[in-house]
Amino acid sequence: MRYAALIFALGLCPLSAQAALLTPSEIDASRYLPPPPSRGSADEKAEFQELKAIAARSTPEEFSDAARDAKDETPDIFNAAIGFDIAAKPATFKLLQLVAEEEETDSKLAKTYFHRPRPYSVDASIKTCEPVKPGKAANSYPSGHASLAFSMGVVLASLIPLARAAVEEFSPLLGELAEVGGPDVALALEFSVSAARDEAWRAATLMSLMPPDARPLMVDALDARTKLLGRVVADPPEPVGAVVRRIQCAESTDVVAIITALDALV
Repeated sequence: MRYAALIFALGLCPLSAQAALLTPSEIDASRYLPPPPSRGSADEKAEFQELKAIAARSTPEEFSDAARDAKDETPDIFNAAIGFDIAAKPATFKLLQLVAEEEETDSKLAKTYFHRPRPYSVDASIKTCEPVKPGKAANSYPSGHASLAFSMGVVLASLIPLARAAVEEFSPLLGELAEVGGPDVALALEFSVSAARDEAWRAATLMSLMPPDARPLMVDALDARTKLLGRVVADPPEPVGAVVRRIQCAESTDVVAIITALDALV
């Protein structure tokens, strides 16, 4: 399995419930996650001390940020990192929602398996960012927020081909095109043969595991990306065309070296 978007789902899907994308019999979480520190162990005490140290040095603003983050479990948690509102990309947003549904199912059952109490339930002196609600279940491991961020983050990262850095080595002015054309043109810059091959594999793998009614969303996203890429590459508008010609003058013509660098990414 090369599709990174399903790493978490494949690693945690347990044996007793219906997941969003995978069948209940895929994988036993106990085989893929190490157990948390045992109650009263030195490792547990060290973790609790670390939590207290973090709370002690945190500012009121950081506590406020943490409280806000605790309530946000949507794809927009990555808006600051990617530089735009992910909701503006409906197909990508829907894809991340599907991943979040898978994560919720799998992590909840993993939590039930490990049955680890929350730190503040064991040590009441641990300060929290929100008032503690009584009767919270013993389900702190694996962390739901960490699992969610990892699952969606891996999907988002997989949409950005690794070939861009290698391409820019041989085309040092390539970044100028994104500055002129904006994020849509930047999408075209991420293209290479090796990247396209990997993306095709990832897309096919994901679609084979998606429910039939969700597949059109993926097809639409792939179609839009391909049309944009072809349009920008075949007929760049001005002033993009002028920038493209400038970039070409600075590019390496060492085809063997370029192919070698791209092959090294696979």
